[in-house]
Amino acid sequence: MADIKIYSTAVCPYCVAAKNFLKQRGHSWQEVRIDLDPAARAHMMQITGRTSVPQIFIGATHVGGFDDMVALDRAGGLAPLLEAGA
Repeated sequence: MADIKIYSTAVCPYCVAAKNFLKQRGHSWQEVRIDLDPAARAHMMQITGRTSVPQIFIGATHVGGFDDMVALDRAGGLAPLLEAGA
């Protein structure tokens, strides 16, 4: 299984939705709380070019936010990433 990393904050409903989406499919993830770590926030912004959360990585692939992940799943692209370990 692929390594999944989610940049999130404590009060983000889309972060909760993303984690529930992955949990329902039997996946686990590493969570990086950018509200607790300003350096992690700066790093996330540098590697994604985005300021919003969640920002989801599957292996080395930046999937984007929750809506991006759901769209990728509907298009059939999420399962191969998760299975391949990207």
